[in-house]
Amino acid sequence: MKIQHLFEEISGDLSKVEAGLRQFALSQEKTLTGIGTHLLRAGGKRLRPALFLLSAKTQVYDPERLVPVAVALELIHTASLVHDDVIDEAATRRGRETASAKWGNMVSVLAGDFLFAQAFAAISHIADRRIIAALSQLVSNMCEGEITQFLNIFNPAQTEEEYLLRIQKKTADFLACACDLGSYMADAGEAVIDGLKEYGYCVGMAFQITDDILDVTGDDGELGKPAGNDLRQGIITLPVIYTLRHSPARDELRLMLGRRSLTPGEVSRGLEIIRAAGAVEYAAGLAGQYIRRAKEMINVVQDRALREKFSLIADYVGQRSY
Repeated sequence: MKIQHLFEEISGDLSKVEAGLRQFALSQEKTLTGIGTHLLRAGGKRLRPALFLLSAKTQVYDPERLVPVAVALELIHTASLVHDDVIDEAATRRGRETASAKWGNMVSVLAGDFLFAQAFAAISHIADRRIIAALSQLVSNMCEGEITQFLNIFNPAQTEEEYLLRIQKKTADFLACACDLGSYMADAGEAVIDGLKEYGYCVGMAFQITDDILDVTGDDGELGKPAGNDLRQGIITLPVIYTLRHSPARDELRLMLGRRSLTPGEVSRGLEIIRAAGAVEYAAGLAGQYIRRAKEMINVVQDRALREKFSLIADYVGQRSY
């Protein structure tokens, strides 16, 4: 099942979000407009604005108030991807050339900054301090997560606990924020807001763990970017951490990481070691725990059909292949 099929209930408002994204991607500087257009044409799951809108379905649903915040969420996400690709020196994303590969790092960093600014411009008419504070904290957390990751590339001494905190800041806090703000803007009540925030956190943790599994097991065509990219760049993910603790070939993998520059053959060998260690199964098991916890949290939602939708989204995150 494609994720978009799960968003049919809010498809009209997601179309309004797309229109808003196009509007705020425009600039008097043609290069910025070109980058924004390029990024939006690449598409994406739109998971963050969708979870935000679905969370608002729990009580008072007012599209006029909600759509600008949904636009801001996706602009923040898009801006973070632009910066990620600069840091990772990535050539492709979603099967298309990255902004940094096409326009260079300097222009891309500024384009990411532009999109961050436009995200807050999209909600500049909103006086609610809680919304502004939540989005500001979200950006701060993502920056902390990215810096922690960058400072620890090719570091085999990282622990599972450090990894989990890093992906919380990079990914899980974002989905938690989307669900939190959606239910908050719907006046859903404290129990529902807290429950859906925890749901978003758990789905986000499972999403990133699954992403890290796919880097080990996926292929370039499905992923839209090279498989083994994390290992190549020295990003220590959960499968690597598990392998370094349990594999008979852990010393070989540790030596590879110590060289800080892997050949294509070494990347292939590293992936082989990780797959043979049972690391994929271990990581999938942890992702499954987060999915089960997410499903427990949606019991706070009264509407049965909406609960089912949240459940299906959680299942999709754990089972996705790209």
